[in-house]
Amino acid sequence: MVVVGGGYTGLWTAYSLAVADPSLRVVVLEAEQVGHGASGRNGGWCSALFPASLASLAATAGRDAALAQHRAMRATVDEVARTAAAEGIDCHLAKGGTVVVARNRAQWTRARAEVAAARTWDRGEDDLRLLDAREATGVLRARGTVGATYTPDCAAIHPARLVRGLAEACERHGVTIHESTRVTAIEPGRARTAAGDVRADVVVRATEGYTPLLPGLRRAVVPVYSLMIATEPLPPAVWDEIGLARRETFSDHRHLVIYGQRTADDRLAFGGRGAPYHLGSRVDPAFDRDERVFAGLYATLVDLFPVLAGTRVTHAWGGPLGIARDWCASVGLDRRTGLAWAGGYVGDGVATTNLAGRTLRDLVLGHDTDLVRLPWVGHRSPAWEPEPVRWLGINAGLRATRLADAEESLTRRPSLLARATATVVPAG
Repeated sequence: MVVVGGGYTGLWTAYSLAVADPSLRVVVLEAEQVGHGASGRNGGWCSALFPASLASLAATAGRDAALAQHRAMRATVDEVARTAAAEGIDCHLAKGGTVVVARNRAQWTRARAEVAAARTWDRGEDDLRLLDAREATGVLRARGTVGATYTPDCAAIHPARLVRGLAEACERHGVTIHESTRVTAIEPGRARTAAGDVRADVVVRATEGYTPLLPGLRRAVVPVYSLMIATEPLPPAVWDEIGLARRETFSDHRHLVIYGQRTADDRLAFGGRGAPYHLGSRVDPAFDRDERVFAGLYATLVDLFPVLAGTRVTHAWGGPLGIARDWCASVGLDRRTGLAWAGGYVGDGVATTNLAGRTLRDLVLGHDTDLVRLPWVGHRSPAWEPEPVRWLGINAGLRATRLADAEESLTRRPSLLARATATVVPAG
């Protein structure tokens, strides 16, 4: 089989197949270097987050199937840790969970509603807890914290160390990886490159945010950019002011996504959405940097933690992630054509890609397991709208999200504008 894409999806798939059946010949084709895309640039959240809500999964597959997907995601966090340990991959993994603080009344309302909704799905405190102000600030001392939600189902990792270690593990198990080998088209039985065709019984598309560059897939997912900054290593006195003693990952309950972690070398790595979507689903290295977004991230970081005022930012970067039209990641194999795929993670791919790789293993080998019966298997998302409609809709949604957060920071009440955001770009 041939896997197109040398990120987490492609490498977990190749690894899982090679371990399960050493007789298989597995080749990975990567346009740049392994981990060049989101797998090497993400915020390092190995979490149980899945982009589609339990309610949306249940609407199409039923309550039991939706909960099975959630249980599989929770187990996958530990599976990544287990495999990293077994293969000697030092990815700086620390399973401290995720704390999401509420910093005004509107955010606190959403936090309480999230926990109340979790209880209707029989998700107990071992899954998601509501923290009061004292408990929340005992974990993360963000300014203005009135409470938080906490889940244990997340491990902070160093993303590039994980993807490079995984590539080395693949090669130890007999997988061949060809870097600097750009695939120009995927067809039944072959992957086309400028140097020639690679023929295989099964061709796996594992290209995520770069999928629109392939013929016929321009509207399959949209590449939306997420950008990050990292501070210089911070002294113990500063960390005493911030918290994150167990390297918990963190966010808050605003509408526009932010995310952060304390790295193993005591930096604060922090990112968020907000970069514009580019007309025609364009992907370009020039889009990896946006000084306006970097400045906004720094301002947000200082707003969260005033002790960081004047702290030096040593690294800034970004890249595209992939979003399906219905916000639902999917994995599947068309047995008639031999074409397989996985993706549409909406930025929640560090753990989900592992689940995808193990699921593709079972699909390819014909194993009837619980994994192949999960509701995301075989799911087909609708195509995105043609341009310029999707450019207008996505960027209008981003702008509405920013305005909703600004409104709530002033009024402290839930934003009416936020409801309009979901009608422009569906929320996950």
